[in-house]
Amino acid sequence: MNFKKYQPIIEVLFLSILVYLAHKSIFFLNDNNPKFQGFHFPIEMMYGFFFSCSILIILVLIKVKEKNIDNVGYTFLLVTCIKMAISYAVLSPILHSGNPNSGTEKINFFIIFALFLTIETIVTARILNNKQ
Repeated sequence: MNFKKYQPIIEVLFLSILVYLAHKSIFFLNDNNPKFQGFHFPIEMMYGFFFSCSILIILVLIKVKEKNIDNVGYTFLLVTCIKMAISYAVLSPILHSGNPNSGTEKINFFIIFALFLTIETIVTARILNNKQ
């Protein structure tokens, strides 16, 4: 098995754990704050969802790179748009909830989305820069 080929997955795993621990520490420090309680989705579930999407995107990009490296950028744009549509579907219960903390939860959701999008973009740029 070629571990160098799957190094981007290890990078996503490491960065995801690092960001999760930082985010969880913010929640831990604000444990008694009512703004951080009663969310529709726990952050573990959101991180699990976005981590799964990121791993799937990176695996697709690795397979596309093996066939034709010129299509990696287009594939990244396509799978990112699909991920955005799925994320909106997941977010819709939060948008329509009457929870008084929904504003904080929306911000939390978009921060996690942006962090994983940044991680995926960096890993994709590395894949594109390693033309072999």
